[in-house]
Amino acid sequence: MESSYTFEPVVRSTALRPRVLLLGKTLHDGGEALRNSDLFEIHVSLTTLSTTRILRERVLTRLKTLDAEDRDQLLAKIPKHIAKYGPYQALVARLSPKPYEPFDAELLSPFMPHLRIVVSAQCGYNDFDVNWMTNQGIWFCNSRNATCEATADMAMFLVLGVLRNTSLAEQNLRNGLWRAGLGLGQDPSGKTLGIVGMGKTGSLLARKASIAFGMRVAYWNHSGRSVSAPSNSFYRRCDTLDDLLKCSDIVSLHCPLTEGTRGLMSRDKFNKMRYGSYFINASRGALVDDEALVESLETGKIRRAGLDVFDNEPAGIHPYFRSRPDKVVVQPHMGGLTEASFARAAAECFGNLRNYFETGSPWTAVNEVSSLDLWTVSGRRTSGMIEDSIPLNLGTDTEHQKADHCETPRIAIMQFH
Repeated sequence: MESSYTFEPVVRSTALRPRVLLLGKTLHDGGEALRNSDLFEIHVSLTTLSTTRILRERVLTRLKTLDAEDRDQLLAKIPKHIAKYGPYQALVARLSPKPYEPFDAELLSPFMPHLRIVVSAQCGYNDFDVNWMTNQGIWFCNSRNATCEATADMAMFLVLGVLRNTSLAEQNLRNGLWRAGLGLGQDPSGKTLGIVGMGKTGSLLARKASIAFGMRVAYWNHSGRSVSAPSNSFYRRCDTLDDLLKCSDIVSLHCPLTEGTRGLMSRDKFNKMRYGSYFINASRGALVDDEALVESLETGKIRRAGLDVFDNEPAGIHPYFRSRPDKVVVQPHMGGLTEASFARAAAECFGNLRNYFETGSPWTAVNEVSSLDLWTVSGRRTSGMIEDSIPLNLGTDTEHQKADHCETPRIAIMQFH
């Protein structure tokens, strides 16, 4: 008689611990690797985990390390590593320098057919082939809140920097000059800050700018969505991007990079801005036409720009941005790089994994995948999850102990105790 396997939200055969490969440097994770080491078998791609004593003793001693410093090394080593230590049910792309992007079919295919979920510690996901993952039945999640506070702080820092010409002032002072060629700065109070993209980061910036610095806020969302404003501030929703550009003293970008937003700030858009206004980008470099921005800075249309992100960073940054501290305040894409952001990112990543393996749905899914299709076993004794994963100690649950002897394995979503 042919076996019939059905979808159930609990493990009925062997209680299993999914294997998770952490890609990128493991720094400042707030202890999340330690807290989750009993739920997941954790492997890393770089040997730079936080080195607290308890983490070394409880986690590092059990790690299988895929030592890959860049994408080429990773692609070369993945097949042998998976054959020896895999399969992997989950991948986590950490907040770190970008050695492995893009996360596409070339990188992810060797993990198939066992890979169920990819979780990114970043908010933006232009380096991830979400369509390919969806077609393969793989969930993809970003971390929507981890870096928002820190990125909003960086944007505010850049606003103050361009208004007060701090980049040139610092360079002059380090070169032995005192207030040479600086002129007078501008106050933020009373100026209109135009925010392109009033999501979480944009909303946090708006509150900081309006409440702490007395700025007026104009905003534009592609979706047309309105937002609530603090009682002691002035928010204005603009119907079009052009309307926002025309009414703003400072324009700050806070929207994701998509095919629809790539090159959003073109020569035409810069020409719509007020003469002598300021421009901020702490979102994604490819949102901006670099040549158009340089032209606007040279003509004085844009008095000064503050940039934390660049197209083709770091090697392909436009030389103008490096060489003109009088015109451009620059930072090396470190808006989200704080200890608190890294801890929040790790918590969101592992939270997504826990929720997925407990309920079948992650918290912050970018795509949508049928859990039924993922976890139904059709006419086979093993699915990779059953045969190769490590048992998780579920205590004295006699029902689970009895289930270990079931002839028919029914694998679905794992439930941890």
